[in-house]
Amino acid sequence: MAPPLTSEQALALAPDSSVAASGQKLAREREWKLLGRGERAAWGECQGSALYQVRIDLSDLTPSCTCPSRKIPCKHCIGLLLLLAAERLPQATPPTWVEEWLAKRSAAAERKAAKKAAPAAEGAAPVDTKARAKRTAERQERMARGMEALGLWMEDLVRGGLARLDTAAPAHEQAARLVDAESPGLAAQLRLLAGELEGRPEPRRLVERLGRIALVIEAWRKMEQLPAPLAADVQARVGAPLRDEDVLARGERLQDTWAVVSQELDDSAHVREQRTWLLGTTHGRTARVLQFAVGASGQFSEKLIPGTAFDAELVYWPSAAPQRAKVLERRGDLRPWTGPLPSLTLDALQRRFAEELARQPFQERMATMLGGVVPVLENEERMWLREDATGSALRLGPCDQWKLLALSGGHPVDVFGEWDGERLRPLSVLVDGTLYALGGGAR
Repeated sequence: MAPPLTSEQALALAPDSSVAASGQKLAREREWKLLGRGERAAWGECQGSALYQVRIDLSDLTPSCTCPSRKIPCKHCIGLLLLLAAERLPQATPPTWVEEWLAKRSAAAERKAAKKAAPAAEGAAPVDTKARAKRTAERQERMARGMEALGLWMEDLVRGGLARLDTAAPAHEQAARLVDAESPGLAAQLRLLAGELEGRPEPRRLVERLGRIALVIEAWRKMEQLPAPLAADVQARVGAPLRDEDVLARGERLQDTWAVVSQELDDSAHVREQRTWLLGTTHGRTARVLQFAVGASGQFSEKLIPGTAFDAELVYWPSAAPQRAKVLERRGDLRPWTGPLPSLTLDALQRRFAEELARQPFQERMATMLGGVVPVLENEERMWLREDATGSALRLGPCDQWKLLALSGGHPVDVFGEWDGERLRPLSVLVDGTLYALGGGAR
């Protein structure tokens, strides 16, 4: 029976580097009193200050340990996962404590499915539609006032010239006002502008970013004239939240076998953010899954491990060019992916990006897998991806360039990344059916 993941994928599940390092020390049989695996689970007993019972559900790699650690997975779970990846767990019959845990998980899954399929619970408090409509109208009014104030500031900026933006303070001030106006999306754009001003800003990039903000303001003013998908994009750009029921009711649904081709984790704040790209192996569609968890002990609801694949139905957020999605329903177990993946040529990349911009002009980047490209380093500074068949090339953004060169060995490989019209921010490379993370650099 093949392992469901590699050692690299097992370490990627660790919540931080210290847990990963401690888990590696426990990836030795002598650290365990009992080890085994069956069709559904892997398990072990590890002696620490007490005898800890560790188990892994192989269907989705959900871990469980009786130790008091607040970090999930803990070092014991990582150690067991590493032993599993190395195929060093003997086939055995699960002990009672593993069988009971699996039974509880199955029962919980059945209750969740029944609750999802059942109509609204009897006696549930009815939704106060009038109160909801009033709250929505009040927020729309605050957002409109914030948008008008931002528009006036930008008009003053154009009249006075960009030289007035000699510091980041005005942009930070406008961002704070937009937060008060419940427009966090636009506030984030102003903070990005402020970040560029704090460095050595390029006039062209400043004008481009200001132009995108002006486009959002104008689209907001004409919201009622826009097609529904594009109006949803404007709302998302401003930062208006969309309820789950609205996503389910209005979003496009797509069933496919989804390969996990890239993942990034931002744990610099109290709330951790996980950004994962999926690639449909049949339709070739990409889907971006965002997950959030509070603190090191918080768990992400979906187990998404780079280099694996799973069958599922996804639902996309309403958009003229859908990217963000959520996993609606999984069908089958998580499994390693070791085959080819749908890819584009450089010419097809340019065409698709132009088509998506025509439908959704606020989009700044598009994710794709480029097939059969050769990494080329120029003067040990710039890196390009060259297509041997046509001689065409595109510029790469920051990444682990030496790792990419070593993996390619001068031969064509498939590279997955985000294209912004000028550079590709590489996130992973597919070599002989195996995905390797590249570290996408600054966004």
